[in-house]
Amino acid sequence: MPEFRIDGVSPAGKALQAFVEADNFRAARAKAKLMATQRKFKLLQVLPRSTFRYKVQRGNERPLTGEQKAFTKAEVQEALSKMGYRVVRINKKLLDLKPKPPATAIVSFVRVSADLIRQKLPFNEILQLLVNDIENPTLRDALREINTELKQGRDSERVFVKQENVFGKFTAHMLGLASKSGNMAEIYDSTAKFLERQVQFKKDLKSALIMPIVTLIALFAAVVYYVAVIFPSMAGIFKKFGIDLPPMTKATLQMSDFLTENILILLAITIIPTIFGVRFLATERGRFILDKYIWSVPVLGPLLQKMSIEIFCRVFYALYSGAGENIDVIKLSAEACGNKYMEHRIKTVAIPLMVDRGAGLTEAFEASGVFTKTAISRFHSGAETGTVKNTAVQLADYYEKEAGYKMRAAIDYIQLWITLVIMIVLTLLTLVSSETALIRPKAPNVGFMNIHSLFNLF
Repeated sequence: MPEFRIDGVSPAGKALQAFVEADNFRAARAKAKLMATQRKFKLLQVLPRSTFRYKVQRGNERPLTGEQKAFTKAEVQEALSKMGYRVVRINKKLLDLKPKPPATAIVSFVRVSADLIRQKLPFNEILQLLVNDIENPTLRDALREINTELKQGRDSERVFVKQENVFGKFTAHMLGLASKSGNMAEIYDSTAKFLERQVQFKKDLKSALIMPIVTLIALFAAVVYYVAVIFPSMAGIFKKFGIDLPPMTKATLQMSDFLTENILILLAITIIPTIFGVRFLATERGRFILDKYIWSVPVLGPLLQKMSIEIFCRVFYALYSGAGENIDVIKLSAEACGNKYMEHRIKTVAIPLMVDRGAGLTEAFEASGVFTKTAISRFHSGAETGTVKNTAVQLADYYEKEAGYKMRAAIDYIQLWITLVIMIVLTLLTLVSSETALIRPKAPNVGFMNIHSLFNLF
């Protein structure tokens, strides 16, 4: 999360400084104003921590270039001068764009870290090794910053949470908690397992949805092109000479005329709602509505629900073993499950029941209405025997295996229907083309011509 420095002055004229984290400059300024009002000082400015590019030289040595994060250019110049360098130039980086690293890079970092922690290698050495080997610049800079701040003795959870834009909210919290827990290797291992499952889930979901959707769009575009462009050039000549057309050919030409005359309107009707729909689904409200009703989709809906429960249980198991407070564990597990509706129901129904009414874990989960009967039954057994933690990981493993089998079945099912749609469309196009090939113009009036010739003979 971006860091900002607040500069102010007290009523006695003393300079004040404070540091805050915010999503953007506007949010940081709002925090600064609130702080100034509460602590009664005059707000002077809010400065973002930016990246500066520098070029320095020491004596007759070769000039060096690099980047340094700071709040002002003067800070960079002062730091470099103290190191004995002569500053040639310092410029603020105009476009400090840092795209999020790919999920595979984060998974690799967490998995390698877990393995090295089990080998009793000091964590600061692990970070230094990975900083030297990781190619992604965003992830490399984040790890370098984490390593520096941990060496300065800062709180590990806060250090990792600052990098949630790089790692993701759940991963940053988990890695931050791991440093405070007594089972750091286990939490890193569980986090790696969770991330691997998330990557595999997205890959399977793309196989189940993206390719069929692309296939249907390509088929639809080909059919429109055939009906609007190719078919009229073949069958339009019959219409030009007033030849009676068969019903399918006539209907196809009418459709072609409609598409040609209203192409702009049809494009607007198709593209504009799609753009607004995509933008709406990118909002919190849109994501909530999508997650609420997506479980009702045949075949994929129940599968997505079980995957969300699997992720919830896996995170619940990892945090329950490392954190202690059940309510916090349930809350973080809900945030990590990947479904906004499930997260909302757990936070607004299950947790209040446990906190305000003292309801048990099973009763609260059942009241939320987002867990399957199998999950409720397993949690009930775990609560009675005192093995809730083991029950969570057993349930996660069970749904992981079931989801793997059912995802493959779902992909086969969807591909079957796509094949049937393609076959039906190709059959219709073949019938229309065959009907066009059978059209024959009417023969001339032979009887009339013979009588006219006969009169000429006389």
